[in-house]
Amino acid sequence: MRAVAAFLLVLCYLAVTHAWRCSEGPRLYNARQIDAGQGKVVATNSYGHVHFLIGSSWYRMSSIRFKHASIGPAGLWATGNSGDKVYKYIAGNFVASGGLLRQLDAGGDGQVVGVTSSSSTWCLRSDYASSFKGSGSVSWSNLSRVMKYISCGKYGCWGTDTNNRIFFTQTLSPTTCGNSRWSQISGSAAMVEVGTDGSVFVVNRFGHLYQRLGISSRYRSGTSWTRVSMCMPLRHVAYDLGNLWVVTTSGLLMKCTH
Repeated sequence: MRAVAAFLLVLCYLAVTHAWRCSEGPRLYNARQIDAGQGKVVATNSYGHVHFLIGSSWYRMSSIRFKHASIGPAGLWATGNSGDKVYKYIAGNFVASGGLLRQLDAGGDGQVVGVTSSSSTWCLRSDYASSFKGSGSVSWSNLSRVMKYISCGKYGCWGTDTNNRIFFTQTLSPTTCGNSRWSQISGSAAMVEVGTDGSVFVVNRFGHLYQRLGISSRYRSGTSWTRVSMCMPLRHVAYDLGNLWVVTTSGLLMKCTH
């Protein structure tokens, strides 16, 4: 496995694009999913273990097995492999908080959003997310959208539905979870990740990576997509503070910078 990984990474170095410089990230074999926010990075592997990055080493955080983990202004949250239970990381432990989600995102303005295995979309108000300290359960609000992936950032929330269509809303309130409408954006994506600064990246069903251009306080949904060439198809991406983290379909982890 290590010899194969090294060979594939050499190919990646040879295929680096002019816009992004990629190198092997801190080694985490069989990486499956990654998230980054506020300078922190977490990742899950194919065994369902959540790891936290300190320096150049990954540290396993729990014996509980997870599907997805997300870190951001709302803290560190994760969804369990067994029953899709939602957990919040509190004082060194993952604590069940109530709710059942397949994927979630903690990168908005204090709220947590997520989708269920039946593709319904939910939001946890910022005050509920911050006040949960390990006892009782929290109350989630239904966003009345069918999505398979959702992510929020500085200028709004993005999602992809079961037909890989891309949607955006700039009006999701972190304090009430209310929103006025979702607009369809051109393109197709299996997943979408939004950085805390509003940067948006999507991976389509072929494992191709695209970045949304033109995003600003005036044009919150941006203006167009540009392909970010990678040497291998991707499974998952995350972006924070100028660092683009990518997980390939073969489980390799890379870190890319401009």
